[in-house]
Amino acid sequence: MVERAYDIAVIGGGINGAGIARDAAGRGLSVFLCEMNDLASGTSSWSTKLVHGGLRYLEFYEFRLVREALAEREILWAMAPHVIGPLRFVLPHHKGLRPAWLLRLGLFLYDHLGGRRLLPPTRTLDLRTDAAGLPLKPGLFAKGFEYSDCRVDDSRLVVLNALDAAERGATIATRTALVGAERQDGAWHLRLRDTVTGEARAITARALVNAAGPWVSEVLHDRLGRASRAQVRLVQGSHIVVPKLYDHDRCYIVQTGDGRIVFAIPYEGEFTLVGTTDRDYQGDPAKVAATAEEIAYLCAAVNEHFAQQVSAADVVWAFSGVRPLYDDGASEARAATRDYVFEMDSPLGEAPLLSIFGGKITTYRRLAEAAVARLAPLLGAASEPGWTAEAALPGGDFPVTGRDALAARLRAEAPTLSTTAAARLAATYGTRALRITGCRAGLGRDFGGGLSEAELGYLMDVEWARTAEDVLWRRTKLGLHLRPEAAAAIDDWMRARSNARVTS
Repeated sequence: MVERAYDIAVIGGGINGAGIARDAAGRGLSVFLCEMNDLASGTSSWSTKLVHGGLRYLEFYEFRLVREALAEREILWAMAPHVIGPLRFVLPHHKGLRPAWLLRLGLFLYDHLGGRRLLPPTRTLDLRTDAAGLPLKPGLFAKGFEYSDCRVDDSRLVVLNALDAAERGATIATRTALVGAERQDGAWHLRLRDTVTGEARAITARALVNAAGPWVSEVLHDRLGRASRAQVRLVQGSHIVVPKLYDHDRCYIVQTGDGRIVFAIPYEGEFTLVGTTDRDYQGDPAKVAATAEEIAYLCAAVNEHFAQQVSAADVVWAFSGVRPLYDDGASEARAATRDYVFEMDSPLGEAPLLSIFGGKITTYRRLAEAAVARLAPLLGAASEPGWTAEAALPGGDFPVTGRDALAARLRAEAPTLSTTAAARLAATYGTRALRITGCRAGLGRDFGGGLSEAELGYLMDVEWARTAEDVLWRRTKLGLHLRPEAAAAIDDWMRARSNARVTS
């Protein structure tokens, strides 16, 4: 029995799928988003956590992509100032690699291609006297450049887009697998299965969007029985997290001898995030893991440039993801385009299928806007100009410089909150944190790091969290700070709460 008919069904709960669901729901289209695991449980939570123009893409002549990404930085920052914020990048000039004039030319283009308004411009550094030179190996660098991009909490950005879509009428179905789909009578008939209970369900949709990321080809071939002209290139990117290499709040982008670049980014207060690698990947994207070789490579990149040395024993967390890049035939994984490509399958009189190859977090909003614009005429909907650039994401309705003021307001609401906990809530939920601190029953038990029963209840009721992993590694990054027994206690509490709701 068919449960409900929708305008659009979206397969994939990553940033592209969530962005498309939000855009479509905001235009009055009914949307069903289906993700077989948790939101952002794939590639979208394993990124370098940056909203950036892609300085290194200039040397591959990706000017349109860089221009679009640069323009998006301040748009996204204004939409979600709680999970996106400015970051200054230090680029030391390494003699014998890219020449200084080439770096300065690239940074001049970077400053002027994207309509920068709020982010400060590039400046030249004397690393022998500037504080940015202190963490670097003595005598290795004399000159450097400092430029602007933004950091982002990638998995929270996905959740916020899904939450906004849901509040505009979309249905978000996590832990729901697509079993198969067929075209019948001008619509897609989807067969679905709950991956936790095994319960089957069925819906119809007038259009289907395949935004399954690394699984885009698998969905096409195995679930939909369709061939594809476009091909996806799976590229593995791994990162390590180590105790912080330095005390200031700037990021470093260093050039390695093989032509690649590596970021060292302040992370979660106590750590430095180092990444990423670029290597072609074969196999199941769900089983990807950082290899010993990649960890050694990233440690070597740190040790080549920084005074503080690290080894594999210092790594507190290593993670790896598979980027689903459009296969443009580039000889090296690092040279493969980060641009996105649409493939439309729309036989006359049949329901359309739109598959998405490639893309990057920074341009997800533009991708979503373009995808919905492609589908709208086929659904008889008005192809209106995009609306998302002017609409804050949930919790983002405060000034881009107002996070500290919001944290102070949270402490006034809940005086038992520490300064650190209030800052974390403001950076995680924005103004929605007031729903947590204003809980009538109080905050309840603290599981560590300021994670309260009130916050867990909010995450379960509003943000689709069902396990401690959902909470500690995607909705927050408290997994880096809490002991393993805290995760077990959180799982027990969430399970008991779920059972109590079922039996009540």
